[in-house]
Amino acid sequence: MHEKERHRIILSAVQEKPVVTVQELVEMTSSSEATIRRDIAALHVQKRLRRVRGGAEALNPPQIVGLAGRPFRVNEALHSAEKRAIARAAVELCQDGEPIIINGGTTTFQMVHFLSNRRMPIFTNSFPIAEHLLKHSKNTVMLSGGTIYREQNIILSPFDNDVTRNFYARRMFMGAQGLGPLGLMEGDPLLIQAEQKLIDQADELVVLVDSSKFRQRSSLILCGLSRISTVITDEGIEDREAKMLEEAGVSLIIAGMGQPKREETSLPA
Repeated sequence: MHEKERHRIILSAVQEKPVVTVQELVEMTSSSEATIRRDIAALHVQKRLRRVRGGAEALNPPQIVGLAGRPFRVNEALHSAEKRAIARAAVELCQDGEPIIINGGTTTFQMVHFLSNRRMPIFTNSFPIAEHLLKHSKNTVMLSGGTIYREQNIILSPFDNDVTRNFYARRMFMGAQGLGPLGLMEGDPLLIQAEQKLIDQADELVVLVDSSKFRQRSSLILCGLSRISTVITDEGIEDREAKMLEEAGVSLIIAGMGQPKREETSLPA
């Protein structure tokens, strides 16, 4: 990852929590600890953040607490090639005229590029997904109601009487903070509540996760593996993770840099 890109991620990350540790930044950027320490030192000298023991903090920390998890612009830079391939494979499951739900996220956002020539009703809680589709496609777009969370670029409502309950979808496409034997995991209760409402409105749940998400965990379970119809991931998935999905009856699509392929052992969606 280029130095400018690392610096952008570091500066964005320190706006999200009081202190961001060196180890967290190592994971975000896939860089060495020595590289991150040099980056923090350089940004400290430039007076763009404050170096602290074991990490860094913002010079002017935000006063408003947002949702748990990294901001959209940080996640967008991570595993970008894999996310684009996964999104392409996801759109290949769609048929013109079929209603779909696209949950907000950086992997699902990549679907917009491949939906530009499609014609279907699309419901989303993502402001950037809706904006892009309105500008660059002829799809019918419906947005959920609620509060816009700027850092994650999603719209969430804790109330039951929003427009979500009035939309039916053949498939829902969503990402997740982690995916393991217990199911999909997220890090914020409000996010869980809003996403569960969306899941209820779709016949099939299609999960878009790069292979690193199989090694990540959170304290909150969104739904079990039994609710998932299909998982689309990249070639970095390990055999034991593929076996976990197979045993749960989840169809697996591996999106390579070329054409996506279905695993021979996976079950049909």
